[in-house]
Amino acid sequence: MQEDKSFLGTEPVGRLLLRLALPTVTAQIINMLYNIVDRIYIGHIPGEGALALTGVGVCMPLIMIVSAFAALVGNGGAPRATICMGKKDKAAAEQILGNCFCMQVIVSALLTAALLIWNRDFLMAFGASENTIKYAVDYMNIYAVGTIFVQITLGMNMFITAQGFAKTGMLAVLLGAVTNIILDPVFIFGFDMGVKGAALATIISQALSCIWVLSFLLGKKTYLKIRRKNCVLKRKVILPCLALGLSVFIMQSSESVISVCFNSSLLKYGGDIAVGAMTILTSVMQFAMLPSQGLGQGAQPIISYNYGARNADRVREAYRLLLKVSLCYSVIFWAVVILFPEMFAGMFTSDPALLDFTSHALRIYMAVICIFGIQMACQLTFGALGNAKASILVAVTRKFILLLPLIYLMPAIFPADKTTAVYLAEPVADTLAITFTAILFFFQFRKAMREIEGPRRA
Repeated sequence: MQEDKSFLGTEPVGRLLLRLALPTVTAQIINMLYNIVDRIYIGHIPGEGALALTGVGVCMPLIMIVSAFAALVGNGGAPRATICMGKKDKAAAEQILGNCFCMQVIVSALLTAALLIWNRDFLMAFGASENTIKYAVDYMNIYAVGTIFVQITLGMNMFITAQGFAKTGMLAVLLGAVTNIILDPVFIFGFDMGVKGAALATIISQALSCIWVLSFLLGKKTYLKIRRKNCVLKRKVILPCLALGLSVFIMQSSESVISVCFNSSLLKYGGDIAVGAMTILTSVMQFAMLPSQGLGQGAQPIISYNYGARNADRVREAYRLLLKVSLCYSVIFWAVVILFPEMFAGMFTSDPALLDFTSHALRIYMAVICIFGIQMACQLTFGALGNAKASILVAVTRKFILLLPLIYLMPAIFPADKTTAVYLAEPVADTLAITFTAILFFFQFRKAMREIEGPRRA
């Protein structure tokens, strides 16, 4: 039975955010385990764990690109569908859903073909060495086959959460994650498949999640339903969704580009051990990023619905609460990383040299994560308001204008320890980016609120 979504505009914001954010944060934490559990098991393969971990780490840029394309469609379409729901235009919302589903299928087919044909070339360009390329290719050859499951699960699950069915969205992720955690040791160690076993466990798990998501969006409990008549691409429907999703796509795909730049610089200055440490650093960064994204996903239906309904007071209240909670989380997480870096490094490796190297690098790389909650809250709110231009601008500024040049500039500025200087590029870029984002958000948010308040007072 389809549920009325008016509660998004009437229920107390604090209670509503708790209700929606708890499942989305839980889903992101589960998703985080999903993403890193392979690396945890692989890093502890007897005798070859460190090299295997580095090889799989080189695959991360390609995996990030796959996830980024899912976000391009899902993060662009879901807020627009919710805004239409706030305007009581269900037909338009379902048309967005259908077009986005069709686009996900097309993108999946193209990505699968590209990964199967060129993955070795990509991996060598992304920082694999002769010592690690075997592990990287073994992993990606199998992972590429499951691209369509990853795309649909990540992209379409956003439409479940955007309707207010946060718990259902969480269960989709939970199903895959639990399956992956169970199958990983069976395939990696039990069947002695190594990194191939990790990849196989991942695509089986994603396939189960995909079935769950599609069963819901085609079933009777969903408010917005995938209908065949809406699965024909229309420019006026899909292009605004892609424009809005472009900021998240840039943010996630740029992680791939940045990872390549980090890996190539670190391989040059520090060798395989420095690249292996970077694999762990990006994994730990997910502990900061994904729960914050979960908070934003919980707040997105509230902000988008009330923005569509022209209820500025509830939009402001939801944003302020999102900012406070995001900032508190980032401060607490930063303190734990700074105090106990060995704990995080030890999750991924038992190699003494890699463990010691990574513990030192973590404190540098995560130095200003304490204020990262500001960046996440502002950027996710831009998306929830449908402000594609601002979302794209802050994403491009942080990664391409700031971090990318700094990866190459910092070793020249601090030549005494070029490897450390490369890691230092992250906190320097984050400090500048967060300052810029906060200033831009101050003016853009005020403008958005004036636009929806004006007609109501007239």
